[in-house]
Amino acid sequence: MTETVALPRINERAPEFEARTTHGVKKLSDYEGKWLVLFSHPADFTPVCTTEFTAFAKYYPEFQKLNCDLLGLSIDSYYSHVAWVRNIKEKFGIEIPFPIIEDLKMDVAKSFGMIHPGAGDTSAVRATFIIDPKGVLRAMVYYPMTNGRSIPEFLRLVAALQTSDANKVATPEGWQPGDKVIVPPPQDVNAAEARMNEGYECTDWYFCTKSL
Repeated sequence: MTETVALPRINERAPEFEARTTHGVKKLSDYEGKWLVLFSHPADFTPVCTTEFTAFAKYYPEFQKLNCDLLGLSIDSYYSHVAWVRNIKEKFGIEIPFPIIEDLKMDVAKSFGMIHPGAGDTSAVRATFIIDPKGVLRAMVYYPMTNGRSIPEFLRLVAALQTSDANKVATPEGWQPGDKVIVPPPQDVNAAEARMNEGYECTDWYFCTKSL
């Protein structure tokens, strides 16, 4: 019988965890006050994962500018993680500056729904979770084992979430910092009637944008 996995849900508290990492023991509470991108990969010493980790390392300073930390995970041992990180530095000339969780018992992976039996019983798929400074899960994205993620997209998404929180707005497809944002639609008939004269750039009453 296939084990049923309860996935975490957006806008609810992210699952608590305490785990050994390449930077010591880490808990979800360690990241309070900061944004966190928690991401899993199928296995150490695999080519697609290596490209992702080197890209996360490349963009690490940009995540830090957004008050955002990175935390990796796979169903591998601490010693495997250390060996892989050292190998990446030796062979690719890139230092991995963020921790990687050891999750041999799959406790963290299962609590976040990273194990998908159809893809593999003992490997975590490419799952990415964005958690806000209050420990609330704000976004989650899953990729198959065969295809690598685009790391700039997660950087963009963190910036978009922060912009929405700070300004009570939404962001359109492909939004980048500096682009116009979407004003929330009116909530009643009178507000809809007034919307066209409120100084926004409106295509119609429900679709208005503004610059920040």
